[in-house]
Amino acid sequence: MSVAQFDDEFEAQFERALAKTVYGCAEIGECLATADRITDGEYDSWYHEWFETAESVETAAQDSLDGDHRVSARQAFLRAAEYYRSAYFFHRHDLDDPQLLEAWRRQRECFRDATSLFDRYCEIVDIPFEGTTLDGYFFAPNASGQVRPTVIGFPGYDSPVEESYPMLAAPAIARGYNCLLFEGPGQGGTLYEKRLFFRPDYETVLRPVVNYAARRTDVDSSRLALVGRSFGGYLAPRAATGDHRLAALVADPGISDLGSLVLNLVPDELREAVLEGDADADATLDKRLEDPHSLEYFGSRMAAHGVDSLGEYVRELQQYTLEDRVDAIRCPTLVTDNESDRLASQSRDLASSLSAPTTYLEFTDAEGAGGHCEGMGQSVFHQRTFDWLDETLERSNAGAT
Repeated sequence: MSVAQFDDEFEAQFERALAKTVYGCAEIGECLATADRITDGEYDSWYHEWFETAESVETAAQDSLDGDHRVSARQAFLRAAEYYRSAYFFHRHDLDDPQLLEAWRRQRECFRDATSLFDRYCEIVDIPFEGTTLDGYFFAPNASGQVRPTVIGFPGYDSPVEESYPMLAAPAIARGYNCLLFEGPGQGGTLYEKRLFFRPDYETVLRPVVNYAARRTDVDSSRLALVGRSFGGYLAPRAATGDHRLAALVADPGISDLGSLVLNLVPDELREAVLEGDADADATLDKRLEDPHSLEYFGSRMAAHGVDSLGEYVRELQQYTLEDRVDAIRCPTLVTDNESDRLASQSRDLASSLSAPTTYLEFTDAEGAGGHCEGMGQSVFHQRTFDWLDETLERSNAGAT
């Protein structure tokens, strides 16, 4: 099946899986074979076919491991993890859905099985946070303990932390960086197991993460870079307003006011009433959730914020703004834009509003990097972003000496 035979919803997520091939976390043939079995638009079909592929690849990984074929096992475990993640994508509006929880847990297990076979250093970490811990991973090019600049990253709206490996950690390690990944409230296991929901004050979430990184003897605490992708394009800048130990910040794309973006989805005649919490307006808005596709799209976001109605979700997101806070961002900042990513509509304005040294970088369809978070152009994003980080952190290091 070609990608063009999927509707926009399935096509976007199919391309998301394909984008992982560059770092060995998916295989084109396996993805195409899975797509050929999926009934377009049917969530159950999507789940079952990706889950079947994941199970098959996981079995192959275990067979290779049993035969002491470590490289083959590692590669297959990584692919299985991505396929399990793809399977549950459209099953996230109900946090108690057993299909969601089984696929999520198995993607985590497969990823951790893969990390035990890495030829680079990987450590599973638990970062103390408000009476519990945030799960994460610390990666380094090797186990030498050499002091290195470190990239800090986390998932977006709909990702487990393991997906940040091909999206951030793998390219960072290849360039000689450490990479610290973590799941904050509203993300992955922090949501599914601990029921911690998203919160706008992400500086509170980041602070213990930076504390953890700064205490490590293999981390150069003067060269910490925070990278936020997708929803992280808001969360990372917000975090940087309250923690000035960062030497660099990347927002892909730049989001300064999530509340206004979601308000644009509310009919004009309902906006004022919804913002005021009018029960009738909320009931009218909730009729959207009768459509299973709208239920999954909005319901998964409502679940991640711990709210029960679409109106409450709209009101909750009014807190997600950088208004009156942008001047608190002090480190050099890279803000990306993308001509075919609707979430990038605020990137230019955010870049122009920053008083810190700012680089504005636009990605295009013509260079193969169109779409949300550069779509299937991950190598293009990584090349241009890490070149900027190399130069920015080198200047930071030179200034420190």
